[in-house]
Amino acid sequence: MPRMRAVQVKGANGPFELVERNIPEPPPRHVRIRVQACGVCHSDSFTKIGAFPGIQYPRVPGHEVVGILDAVGTDVPDWQAGQRVGVGWHGGHCGHCRSCRRGDFITCANGQIPGITYDGGYADYMIAPFEALASVPDELEATEAAPLLCAGITTFNALRNSGLKAGDLVAVQGIGGLGHLGVQFAAKMGCRTVAIARGTDKEPLARKLGAHHYIDSNTQDVAGGLNKLGGARVILATVTSPKAMSAAISGLAVDGKLIVVGASSEPIEVSPLSLISDRRSVQGWPSGTSIDSEDTLAFSALANIRPMIETMLLERAPEAYERMMSGAARFRMVLTTGL
Repeated sequence: MPRMRAVQVKGANGPFELVERNIPEPPPRHVRIRVQACGVCHSDSFTKIGAFPGIQYPRVPGHEVVGILDAVGTDVPDWQAGQRVGVGWHGGHCGHCRSCRRGDFITCANGQIPGITYDGGYADYMIAPFEALASVPDELEATEAAPLLCAGITTFNALRNSGLKAGDLVAVQGIGGLGHLGVQFAAKMGCRTVAIARGTDKEPLARKLGAHHYIDSNTQDVAGGLNKLGGARVILATVTSPKAMSAAISGLAVDGKLIVVGASSEPIEVSPLSLISDRRSVQGWPSGTSIDSEDTLAFSALANIRPMIETMLLERAPEAYERMMSGAARFRMVLTTGL
């Protein structure tokens, strides 16, 4: 039986292990993907340390997957072997919970996540339900497309669902793996874009990415700086510091919205009066479904938006993961299989 390589975690807090497995066959309503690239995301730590409830080990991480449809199971409509596809955070939905019955698949109570609820893309091949598939444009290299399936869709989808309009002042808080894409999306959507980060060293990059203004949160009052510019219609918070988010809220304009995509378990502090007086709001935003991934990829190809990446071979997954988690990577790590 043909064999493949996979990088698995045998148990919570266990090491990454490079192993050989049989190449699996897709069951009904599933496909097999010959993986070309898989992004390394901070959320892969859920599998590495066992932070997500119900993970069954051993488990292969990875939810930013790009490759070629290698085999198609029965009862799979439309998709054919040979197509370029991607799979992101949304790895399938149940179809019968309250969210699914309303067509809100990303908040499915029983949603599947590649690399967490089933084996993901740290491998030569992976199996996925067909509803998780997104078409990948020819203009995007596999290594470029992979991070767009999590970091990209999260920022793109949050912005396009925020109510912003072309010409609005939009601030992106944090210029990291998410933020460097958020700045590009906001600028290419026609917004006056403000990049907010710590230190002056990030300003040249922020402006290169399309930012029209830059606020150094180490030396400047973030809210005051935004108000001098007229107040932000949207602040996209990609940082993980609730304190930093809290400090920015009063820089929102009337009807302004703080959209949180940087995950933290600590509370955001905001004065009710600050929300009431100018009708401000705070909203979280999850990733998006497969069609949202497809929209993200298509817009990125159209507007020439690309993630900044470092690539490593699959067998160097432990090193790539450590570079991502330590912050040494600028900005996204991507594993390649050579297939």
